[in-house]
Amino acid sequence: MRPFRFAAALMLTVVACGPAPDDSADGSWPDRSPRHDVVEELRADLLRPRAEADGGGTATVEELGGPAVAGRPGSWRIVYRAGPSGVTVDGAVYLQVSPFWGWSTPQVEREAAVGYTTIATDAEGVDLSAETLDQQLLAVHVGGRPLREGERIEITYGAGPAGALADRYAERNSRFWVAVDGDGDGVRELIAESPAVDVMPGPPARLLLHLPSTARPGQSVDLVAALVDAAGNGWPEFRGALALRLPEGVGVDDDRGTFEGDGASRQIVTLPLNEEDRGRLVVPLRLSAELGGVVRVEASVDGGSPASGFEAESNPLLVAPAGRRILWSDLQNHSGLSDGSATPDDLLRYARDVAALDAAAVTDHDHWGMRFMDGEPSIWRRTLDAADALNDPGRFVALAGYEWTNWVEGHRHVVFFQPTAEAAAGLLLSSIDEQYDEPRELWAGLEDVRALTFAHHSAGAPIATDWSSPPPAGIEPVTEIVSVHGSSEAADSPGMVVRNALAGNFVRDALDRGYRLGFVGSSDGHDGHPGLGHLASPSGGVAAILSDEVTRQGIYEALLARRTYATNGPRIVVRASYAGWPIGADIPAAAAAAGAVGPIAGVPQQTLVVRAIAPGRITRIEVVSRQGAAGAGALTGEALCGEAQRGGGERECSLTVPLPGFQAGGYLYLRVVQEDGGAAWTSPFFFE
Repeated sequence: MRPFRFAAALMLTVVACGPAPDDSADGSWPDRSPRHDVVEELRADLLRPRAEADGGGTATVEELGGPAVAGRPGSWRIVYRAGPSGVTVDGAVYLQVSPFWGWSTPQVEREAAVGYTTIATDAEGVDLSAETLDQQLLAVHVGGRPLREGERIEITYGAGPAGALADRYAERNSRFWVAVDGDGDGVRELIAESPAVDVMPGPPARLLLHLPSTARPGQSVDLVAALVDAAGNGWPEFRGALALRLPEGVGVDDDRGTFEGDGASRQIVTLPLNEEDRGRLVVPLRLSAELGGVVRVEASVDGGSPASGFEAESNPLLVAPAGRRILWSDLQNHSGLSDGSATPDDLLRYARDVAALDAAAVTDHDHWGMRFMDGEPSIWRRTLDAADALNDPGRFVALAGYEWTNWVEGHRHVVFFQPTAEAAAGLLLSSIDEQYDEPRELWAGLEDVRALTFAHHSAGAPIATDWSSPPPAGIEPVTEIVSVHGSSEAADSPGMVVRNALAGNFVRDALDRGYRLGFVGSSDGHDGHPGLGHLASPSGGVAAILSDEVTRQGIYEALLARRTYATNGPRIVVRASYAGWPIGADIPAAAAAAGAVGPIAGVPQQTLVVRAIAPGRITRIEVVSRQGAAGAGALTGEALCGEAQRGGGERECSLTVPLPGFQAGGYLYLRVVQEDGGAAWTSPFFFE
């Protein structure tokens, strides 16, 4: 259990890199500045000898000011008791307050400032001194005489009037990591079990309403209403009422409600929000058999005071008799087992119960964080167990995975789709293992396994993807085009990734070189809020997966077929086809010829048909294409959503665009852009 003693400085170095020049004029990929130094340090750490005294002893924590509340000050006393080997003179005990995300750095110099920390011992003759070494890291040095078995060091964190700020993200088991250099050689080891506290959410600050994005007339659907605090933390304490304003043709199957009309063909339904609901209700809605078109539900909550009133509108629900179901998914998330927040099971519950996702994956780092998953099978086991416990086919798909955190080749996450996650127990292939430290070795290690890999933040921070290894279609059919890091689509992309953006290394550059990759978004979240990464970051990411089966197998097959699109957070409905072919399709070159017959009779040939329905105002729909192998990806024209294309106001747009002339090697995809920066990217149509 090796502490993460060097990674904070390395991470700061990585994200500080600026854009690099495009060195690809000769046909090679640009120089990505791979971080061999990071890999060397990680491997060297594995070889450093640990003394018997390193990592010895136990620790407990006492909450002096009551439970920790996200983003609020508090005070905690950590008591360390020396183990059988004690701590020698010039040895040290280290307090690493979780560096993820927002705890104050412990410091001993300024009593009036946040994070002020005091140290004391009951061991007569032992002299202690303390210093802050790095973010959230305090060293307590032992002098005078050795600290013997059972003797204590008390560290009072937040001892001054300002206290210390707790993590801004609520979670269970937030660790105060304690490590010991028992023999004084400068190498430390985590104790067997560092103490932890639960961080509670703050007061409600926002109401979220989520509907599914597609349904059939006459179907029943669930509306998920959830209050969150200012940082997006779910399940805050609340007592009050939820008032729903339902459009005509939508009813409520809940006998707790009171019903009245508003005089505008809308029904107002008021439901109680009790303390045990923790600010969350699932409201079953009934759609009439005659209903069609777009449904949006409005709601407000009232807790009895002016400060408790919140209003919201749901994402749009398209009610239609045909069309594949849209499953909203977040396939990359980090828990507190590596460098994120929340336990794996709580992370998946948030995805299901607050974000109302249809699928989510836990993908902690293989070799990054406070403890390294590739060296502790019990950590990987917790992810596998959580995925199997929360997987509920037909309702919610929970997936297990990990991030192959390669500082030379680029980061990829691996997600498993077997019927049980248990089948992946022996398939944690580490990025610092020389057997699996290249993409082709990773892919070979996953042959004949129902698993997919996803390159992410491929254009930049914290390291760009090495695209020189062509991804095999059977294991990497799609790529994560957008996340909390921004968009890696292209240099002209809405919300482009800005840290270490590398010209010539965007996803569109990979398409121009003949790679066939569909698009997904995922949050790459570290805040414990899958599906809602955009609440606490400038960008987020979710994947729209077109599948009528809410199962691991159904999602796997849709990803293989590239029946996907990505958004940077908002749940935008996009329906698109070219000559009747669905997004992600490999279209025979003959289908682009005049008069060619497509897969659906009666559909206009050489024609792109688009319908977009968004939570916000749509400003434009852009067509990005490459005509053939000799061309380059470019905007073929900006289709503004003027009055002629709007069927339901400024938030809906339909286009029928003649686009002939595609040759073998060409592709076509769409960008839908909202006024507020929200965006969607469809997987490309590829022309064979």
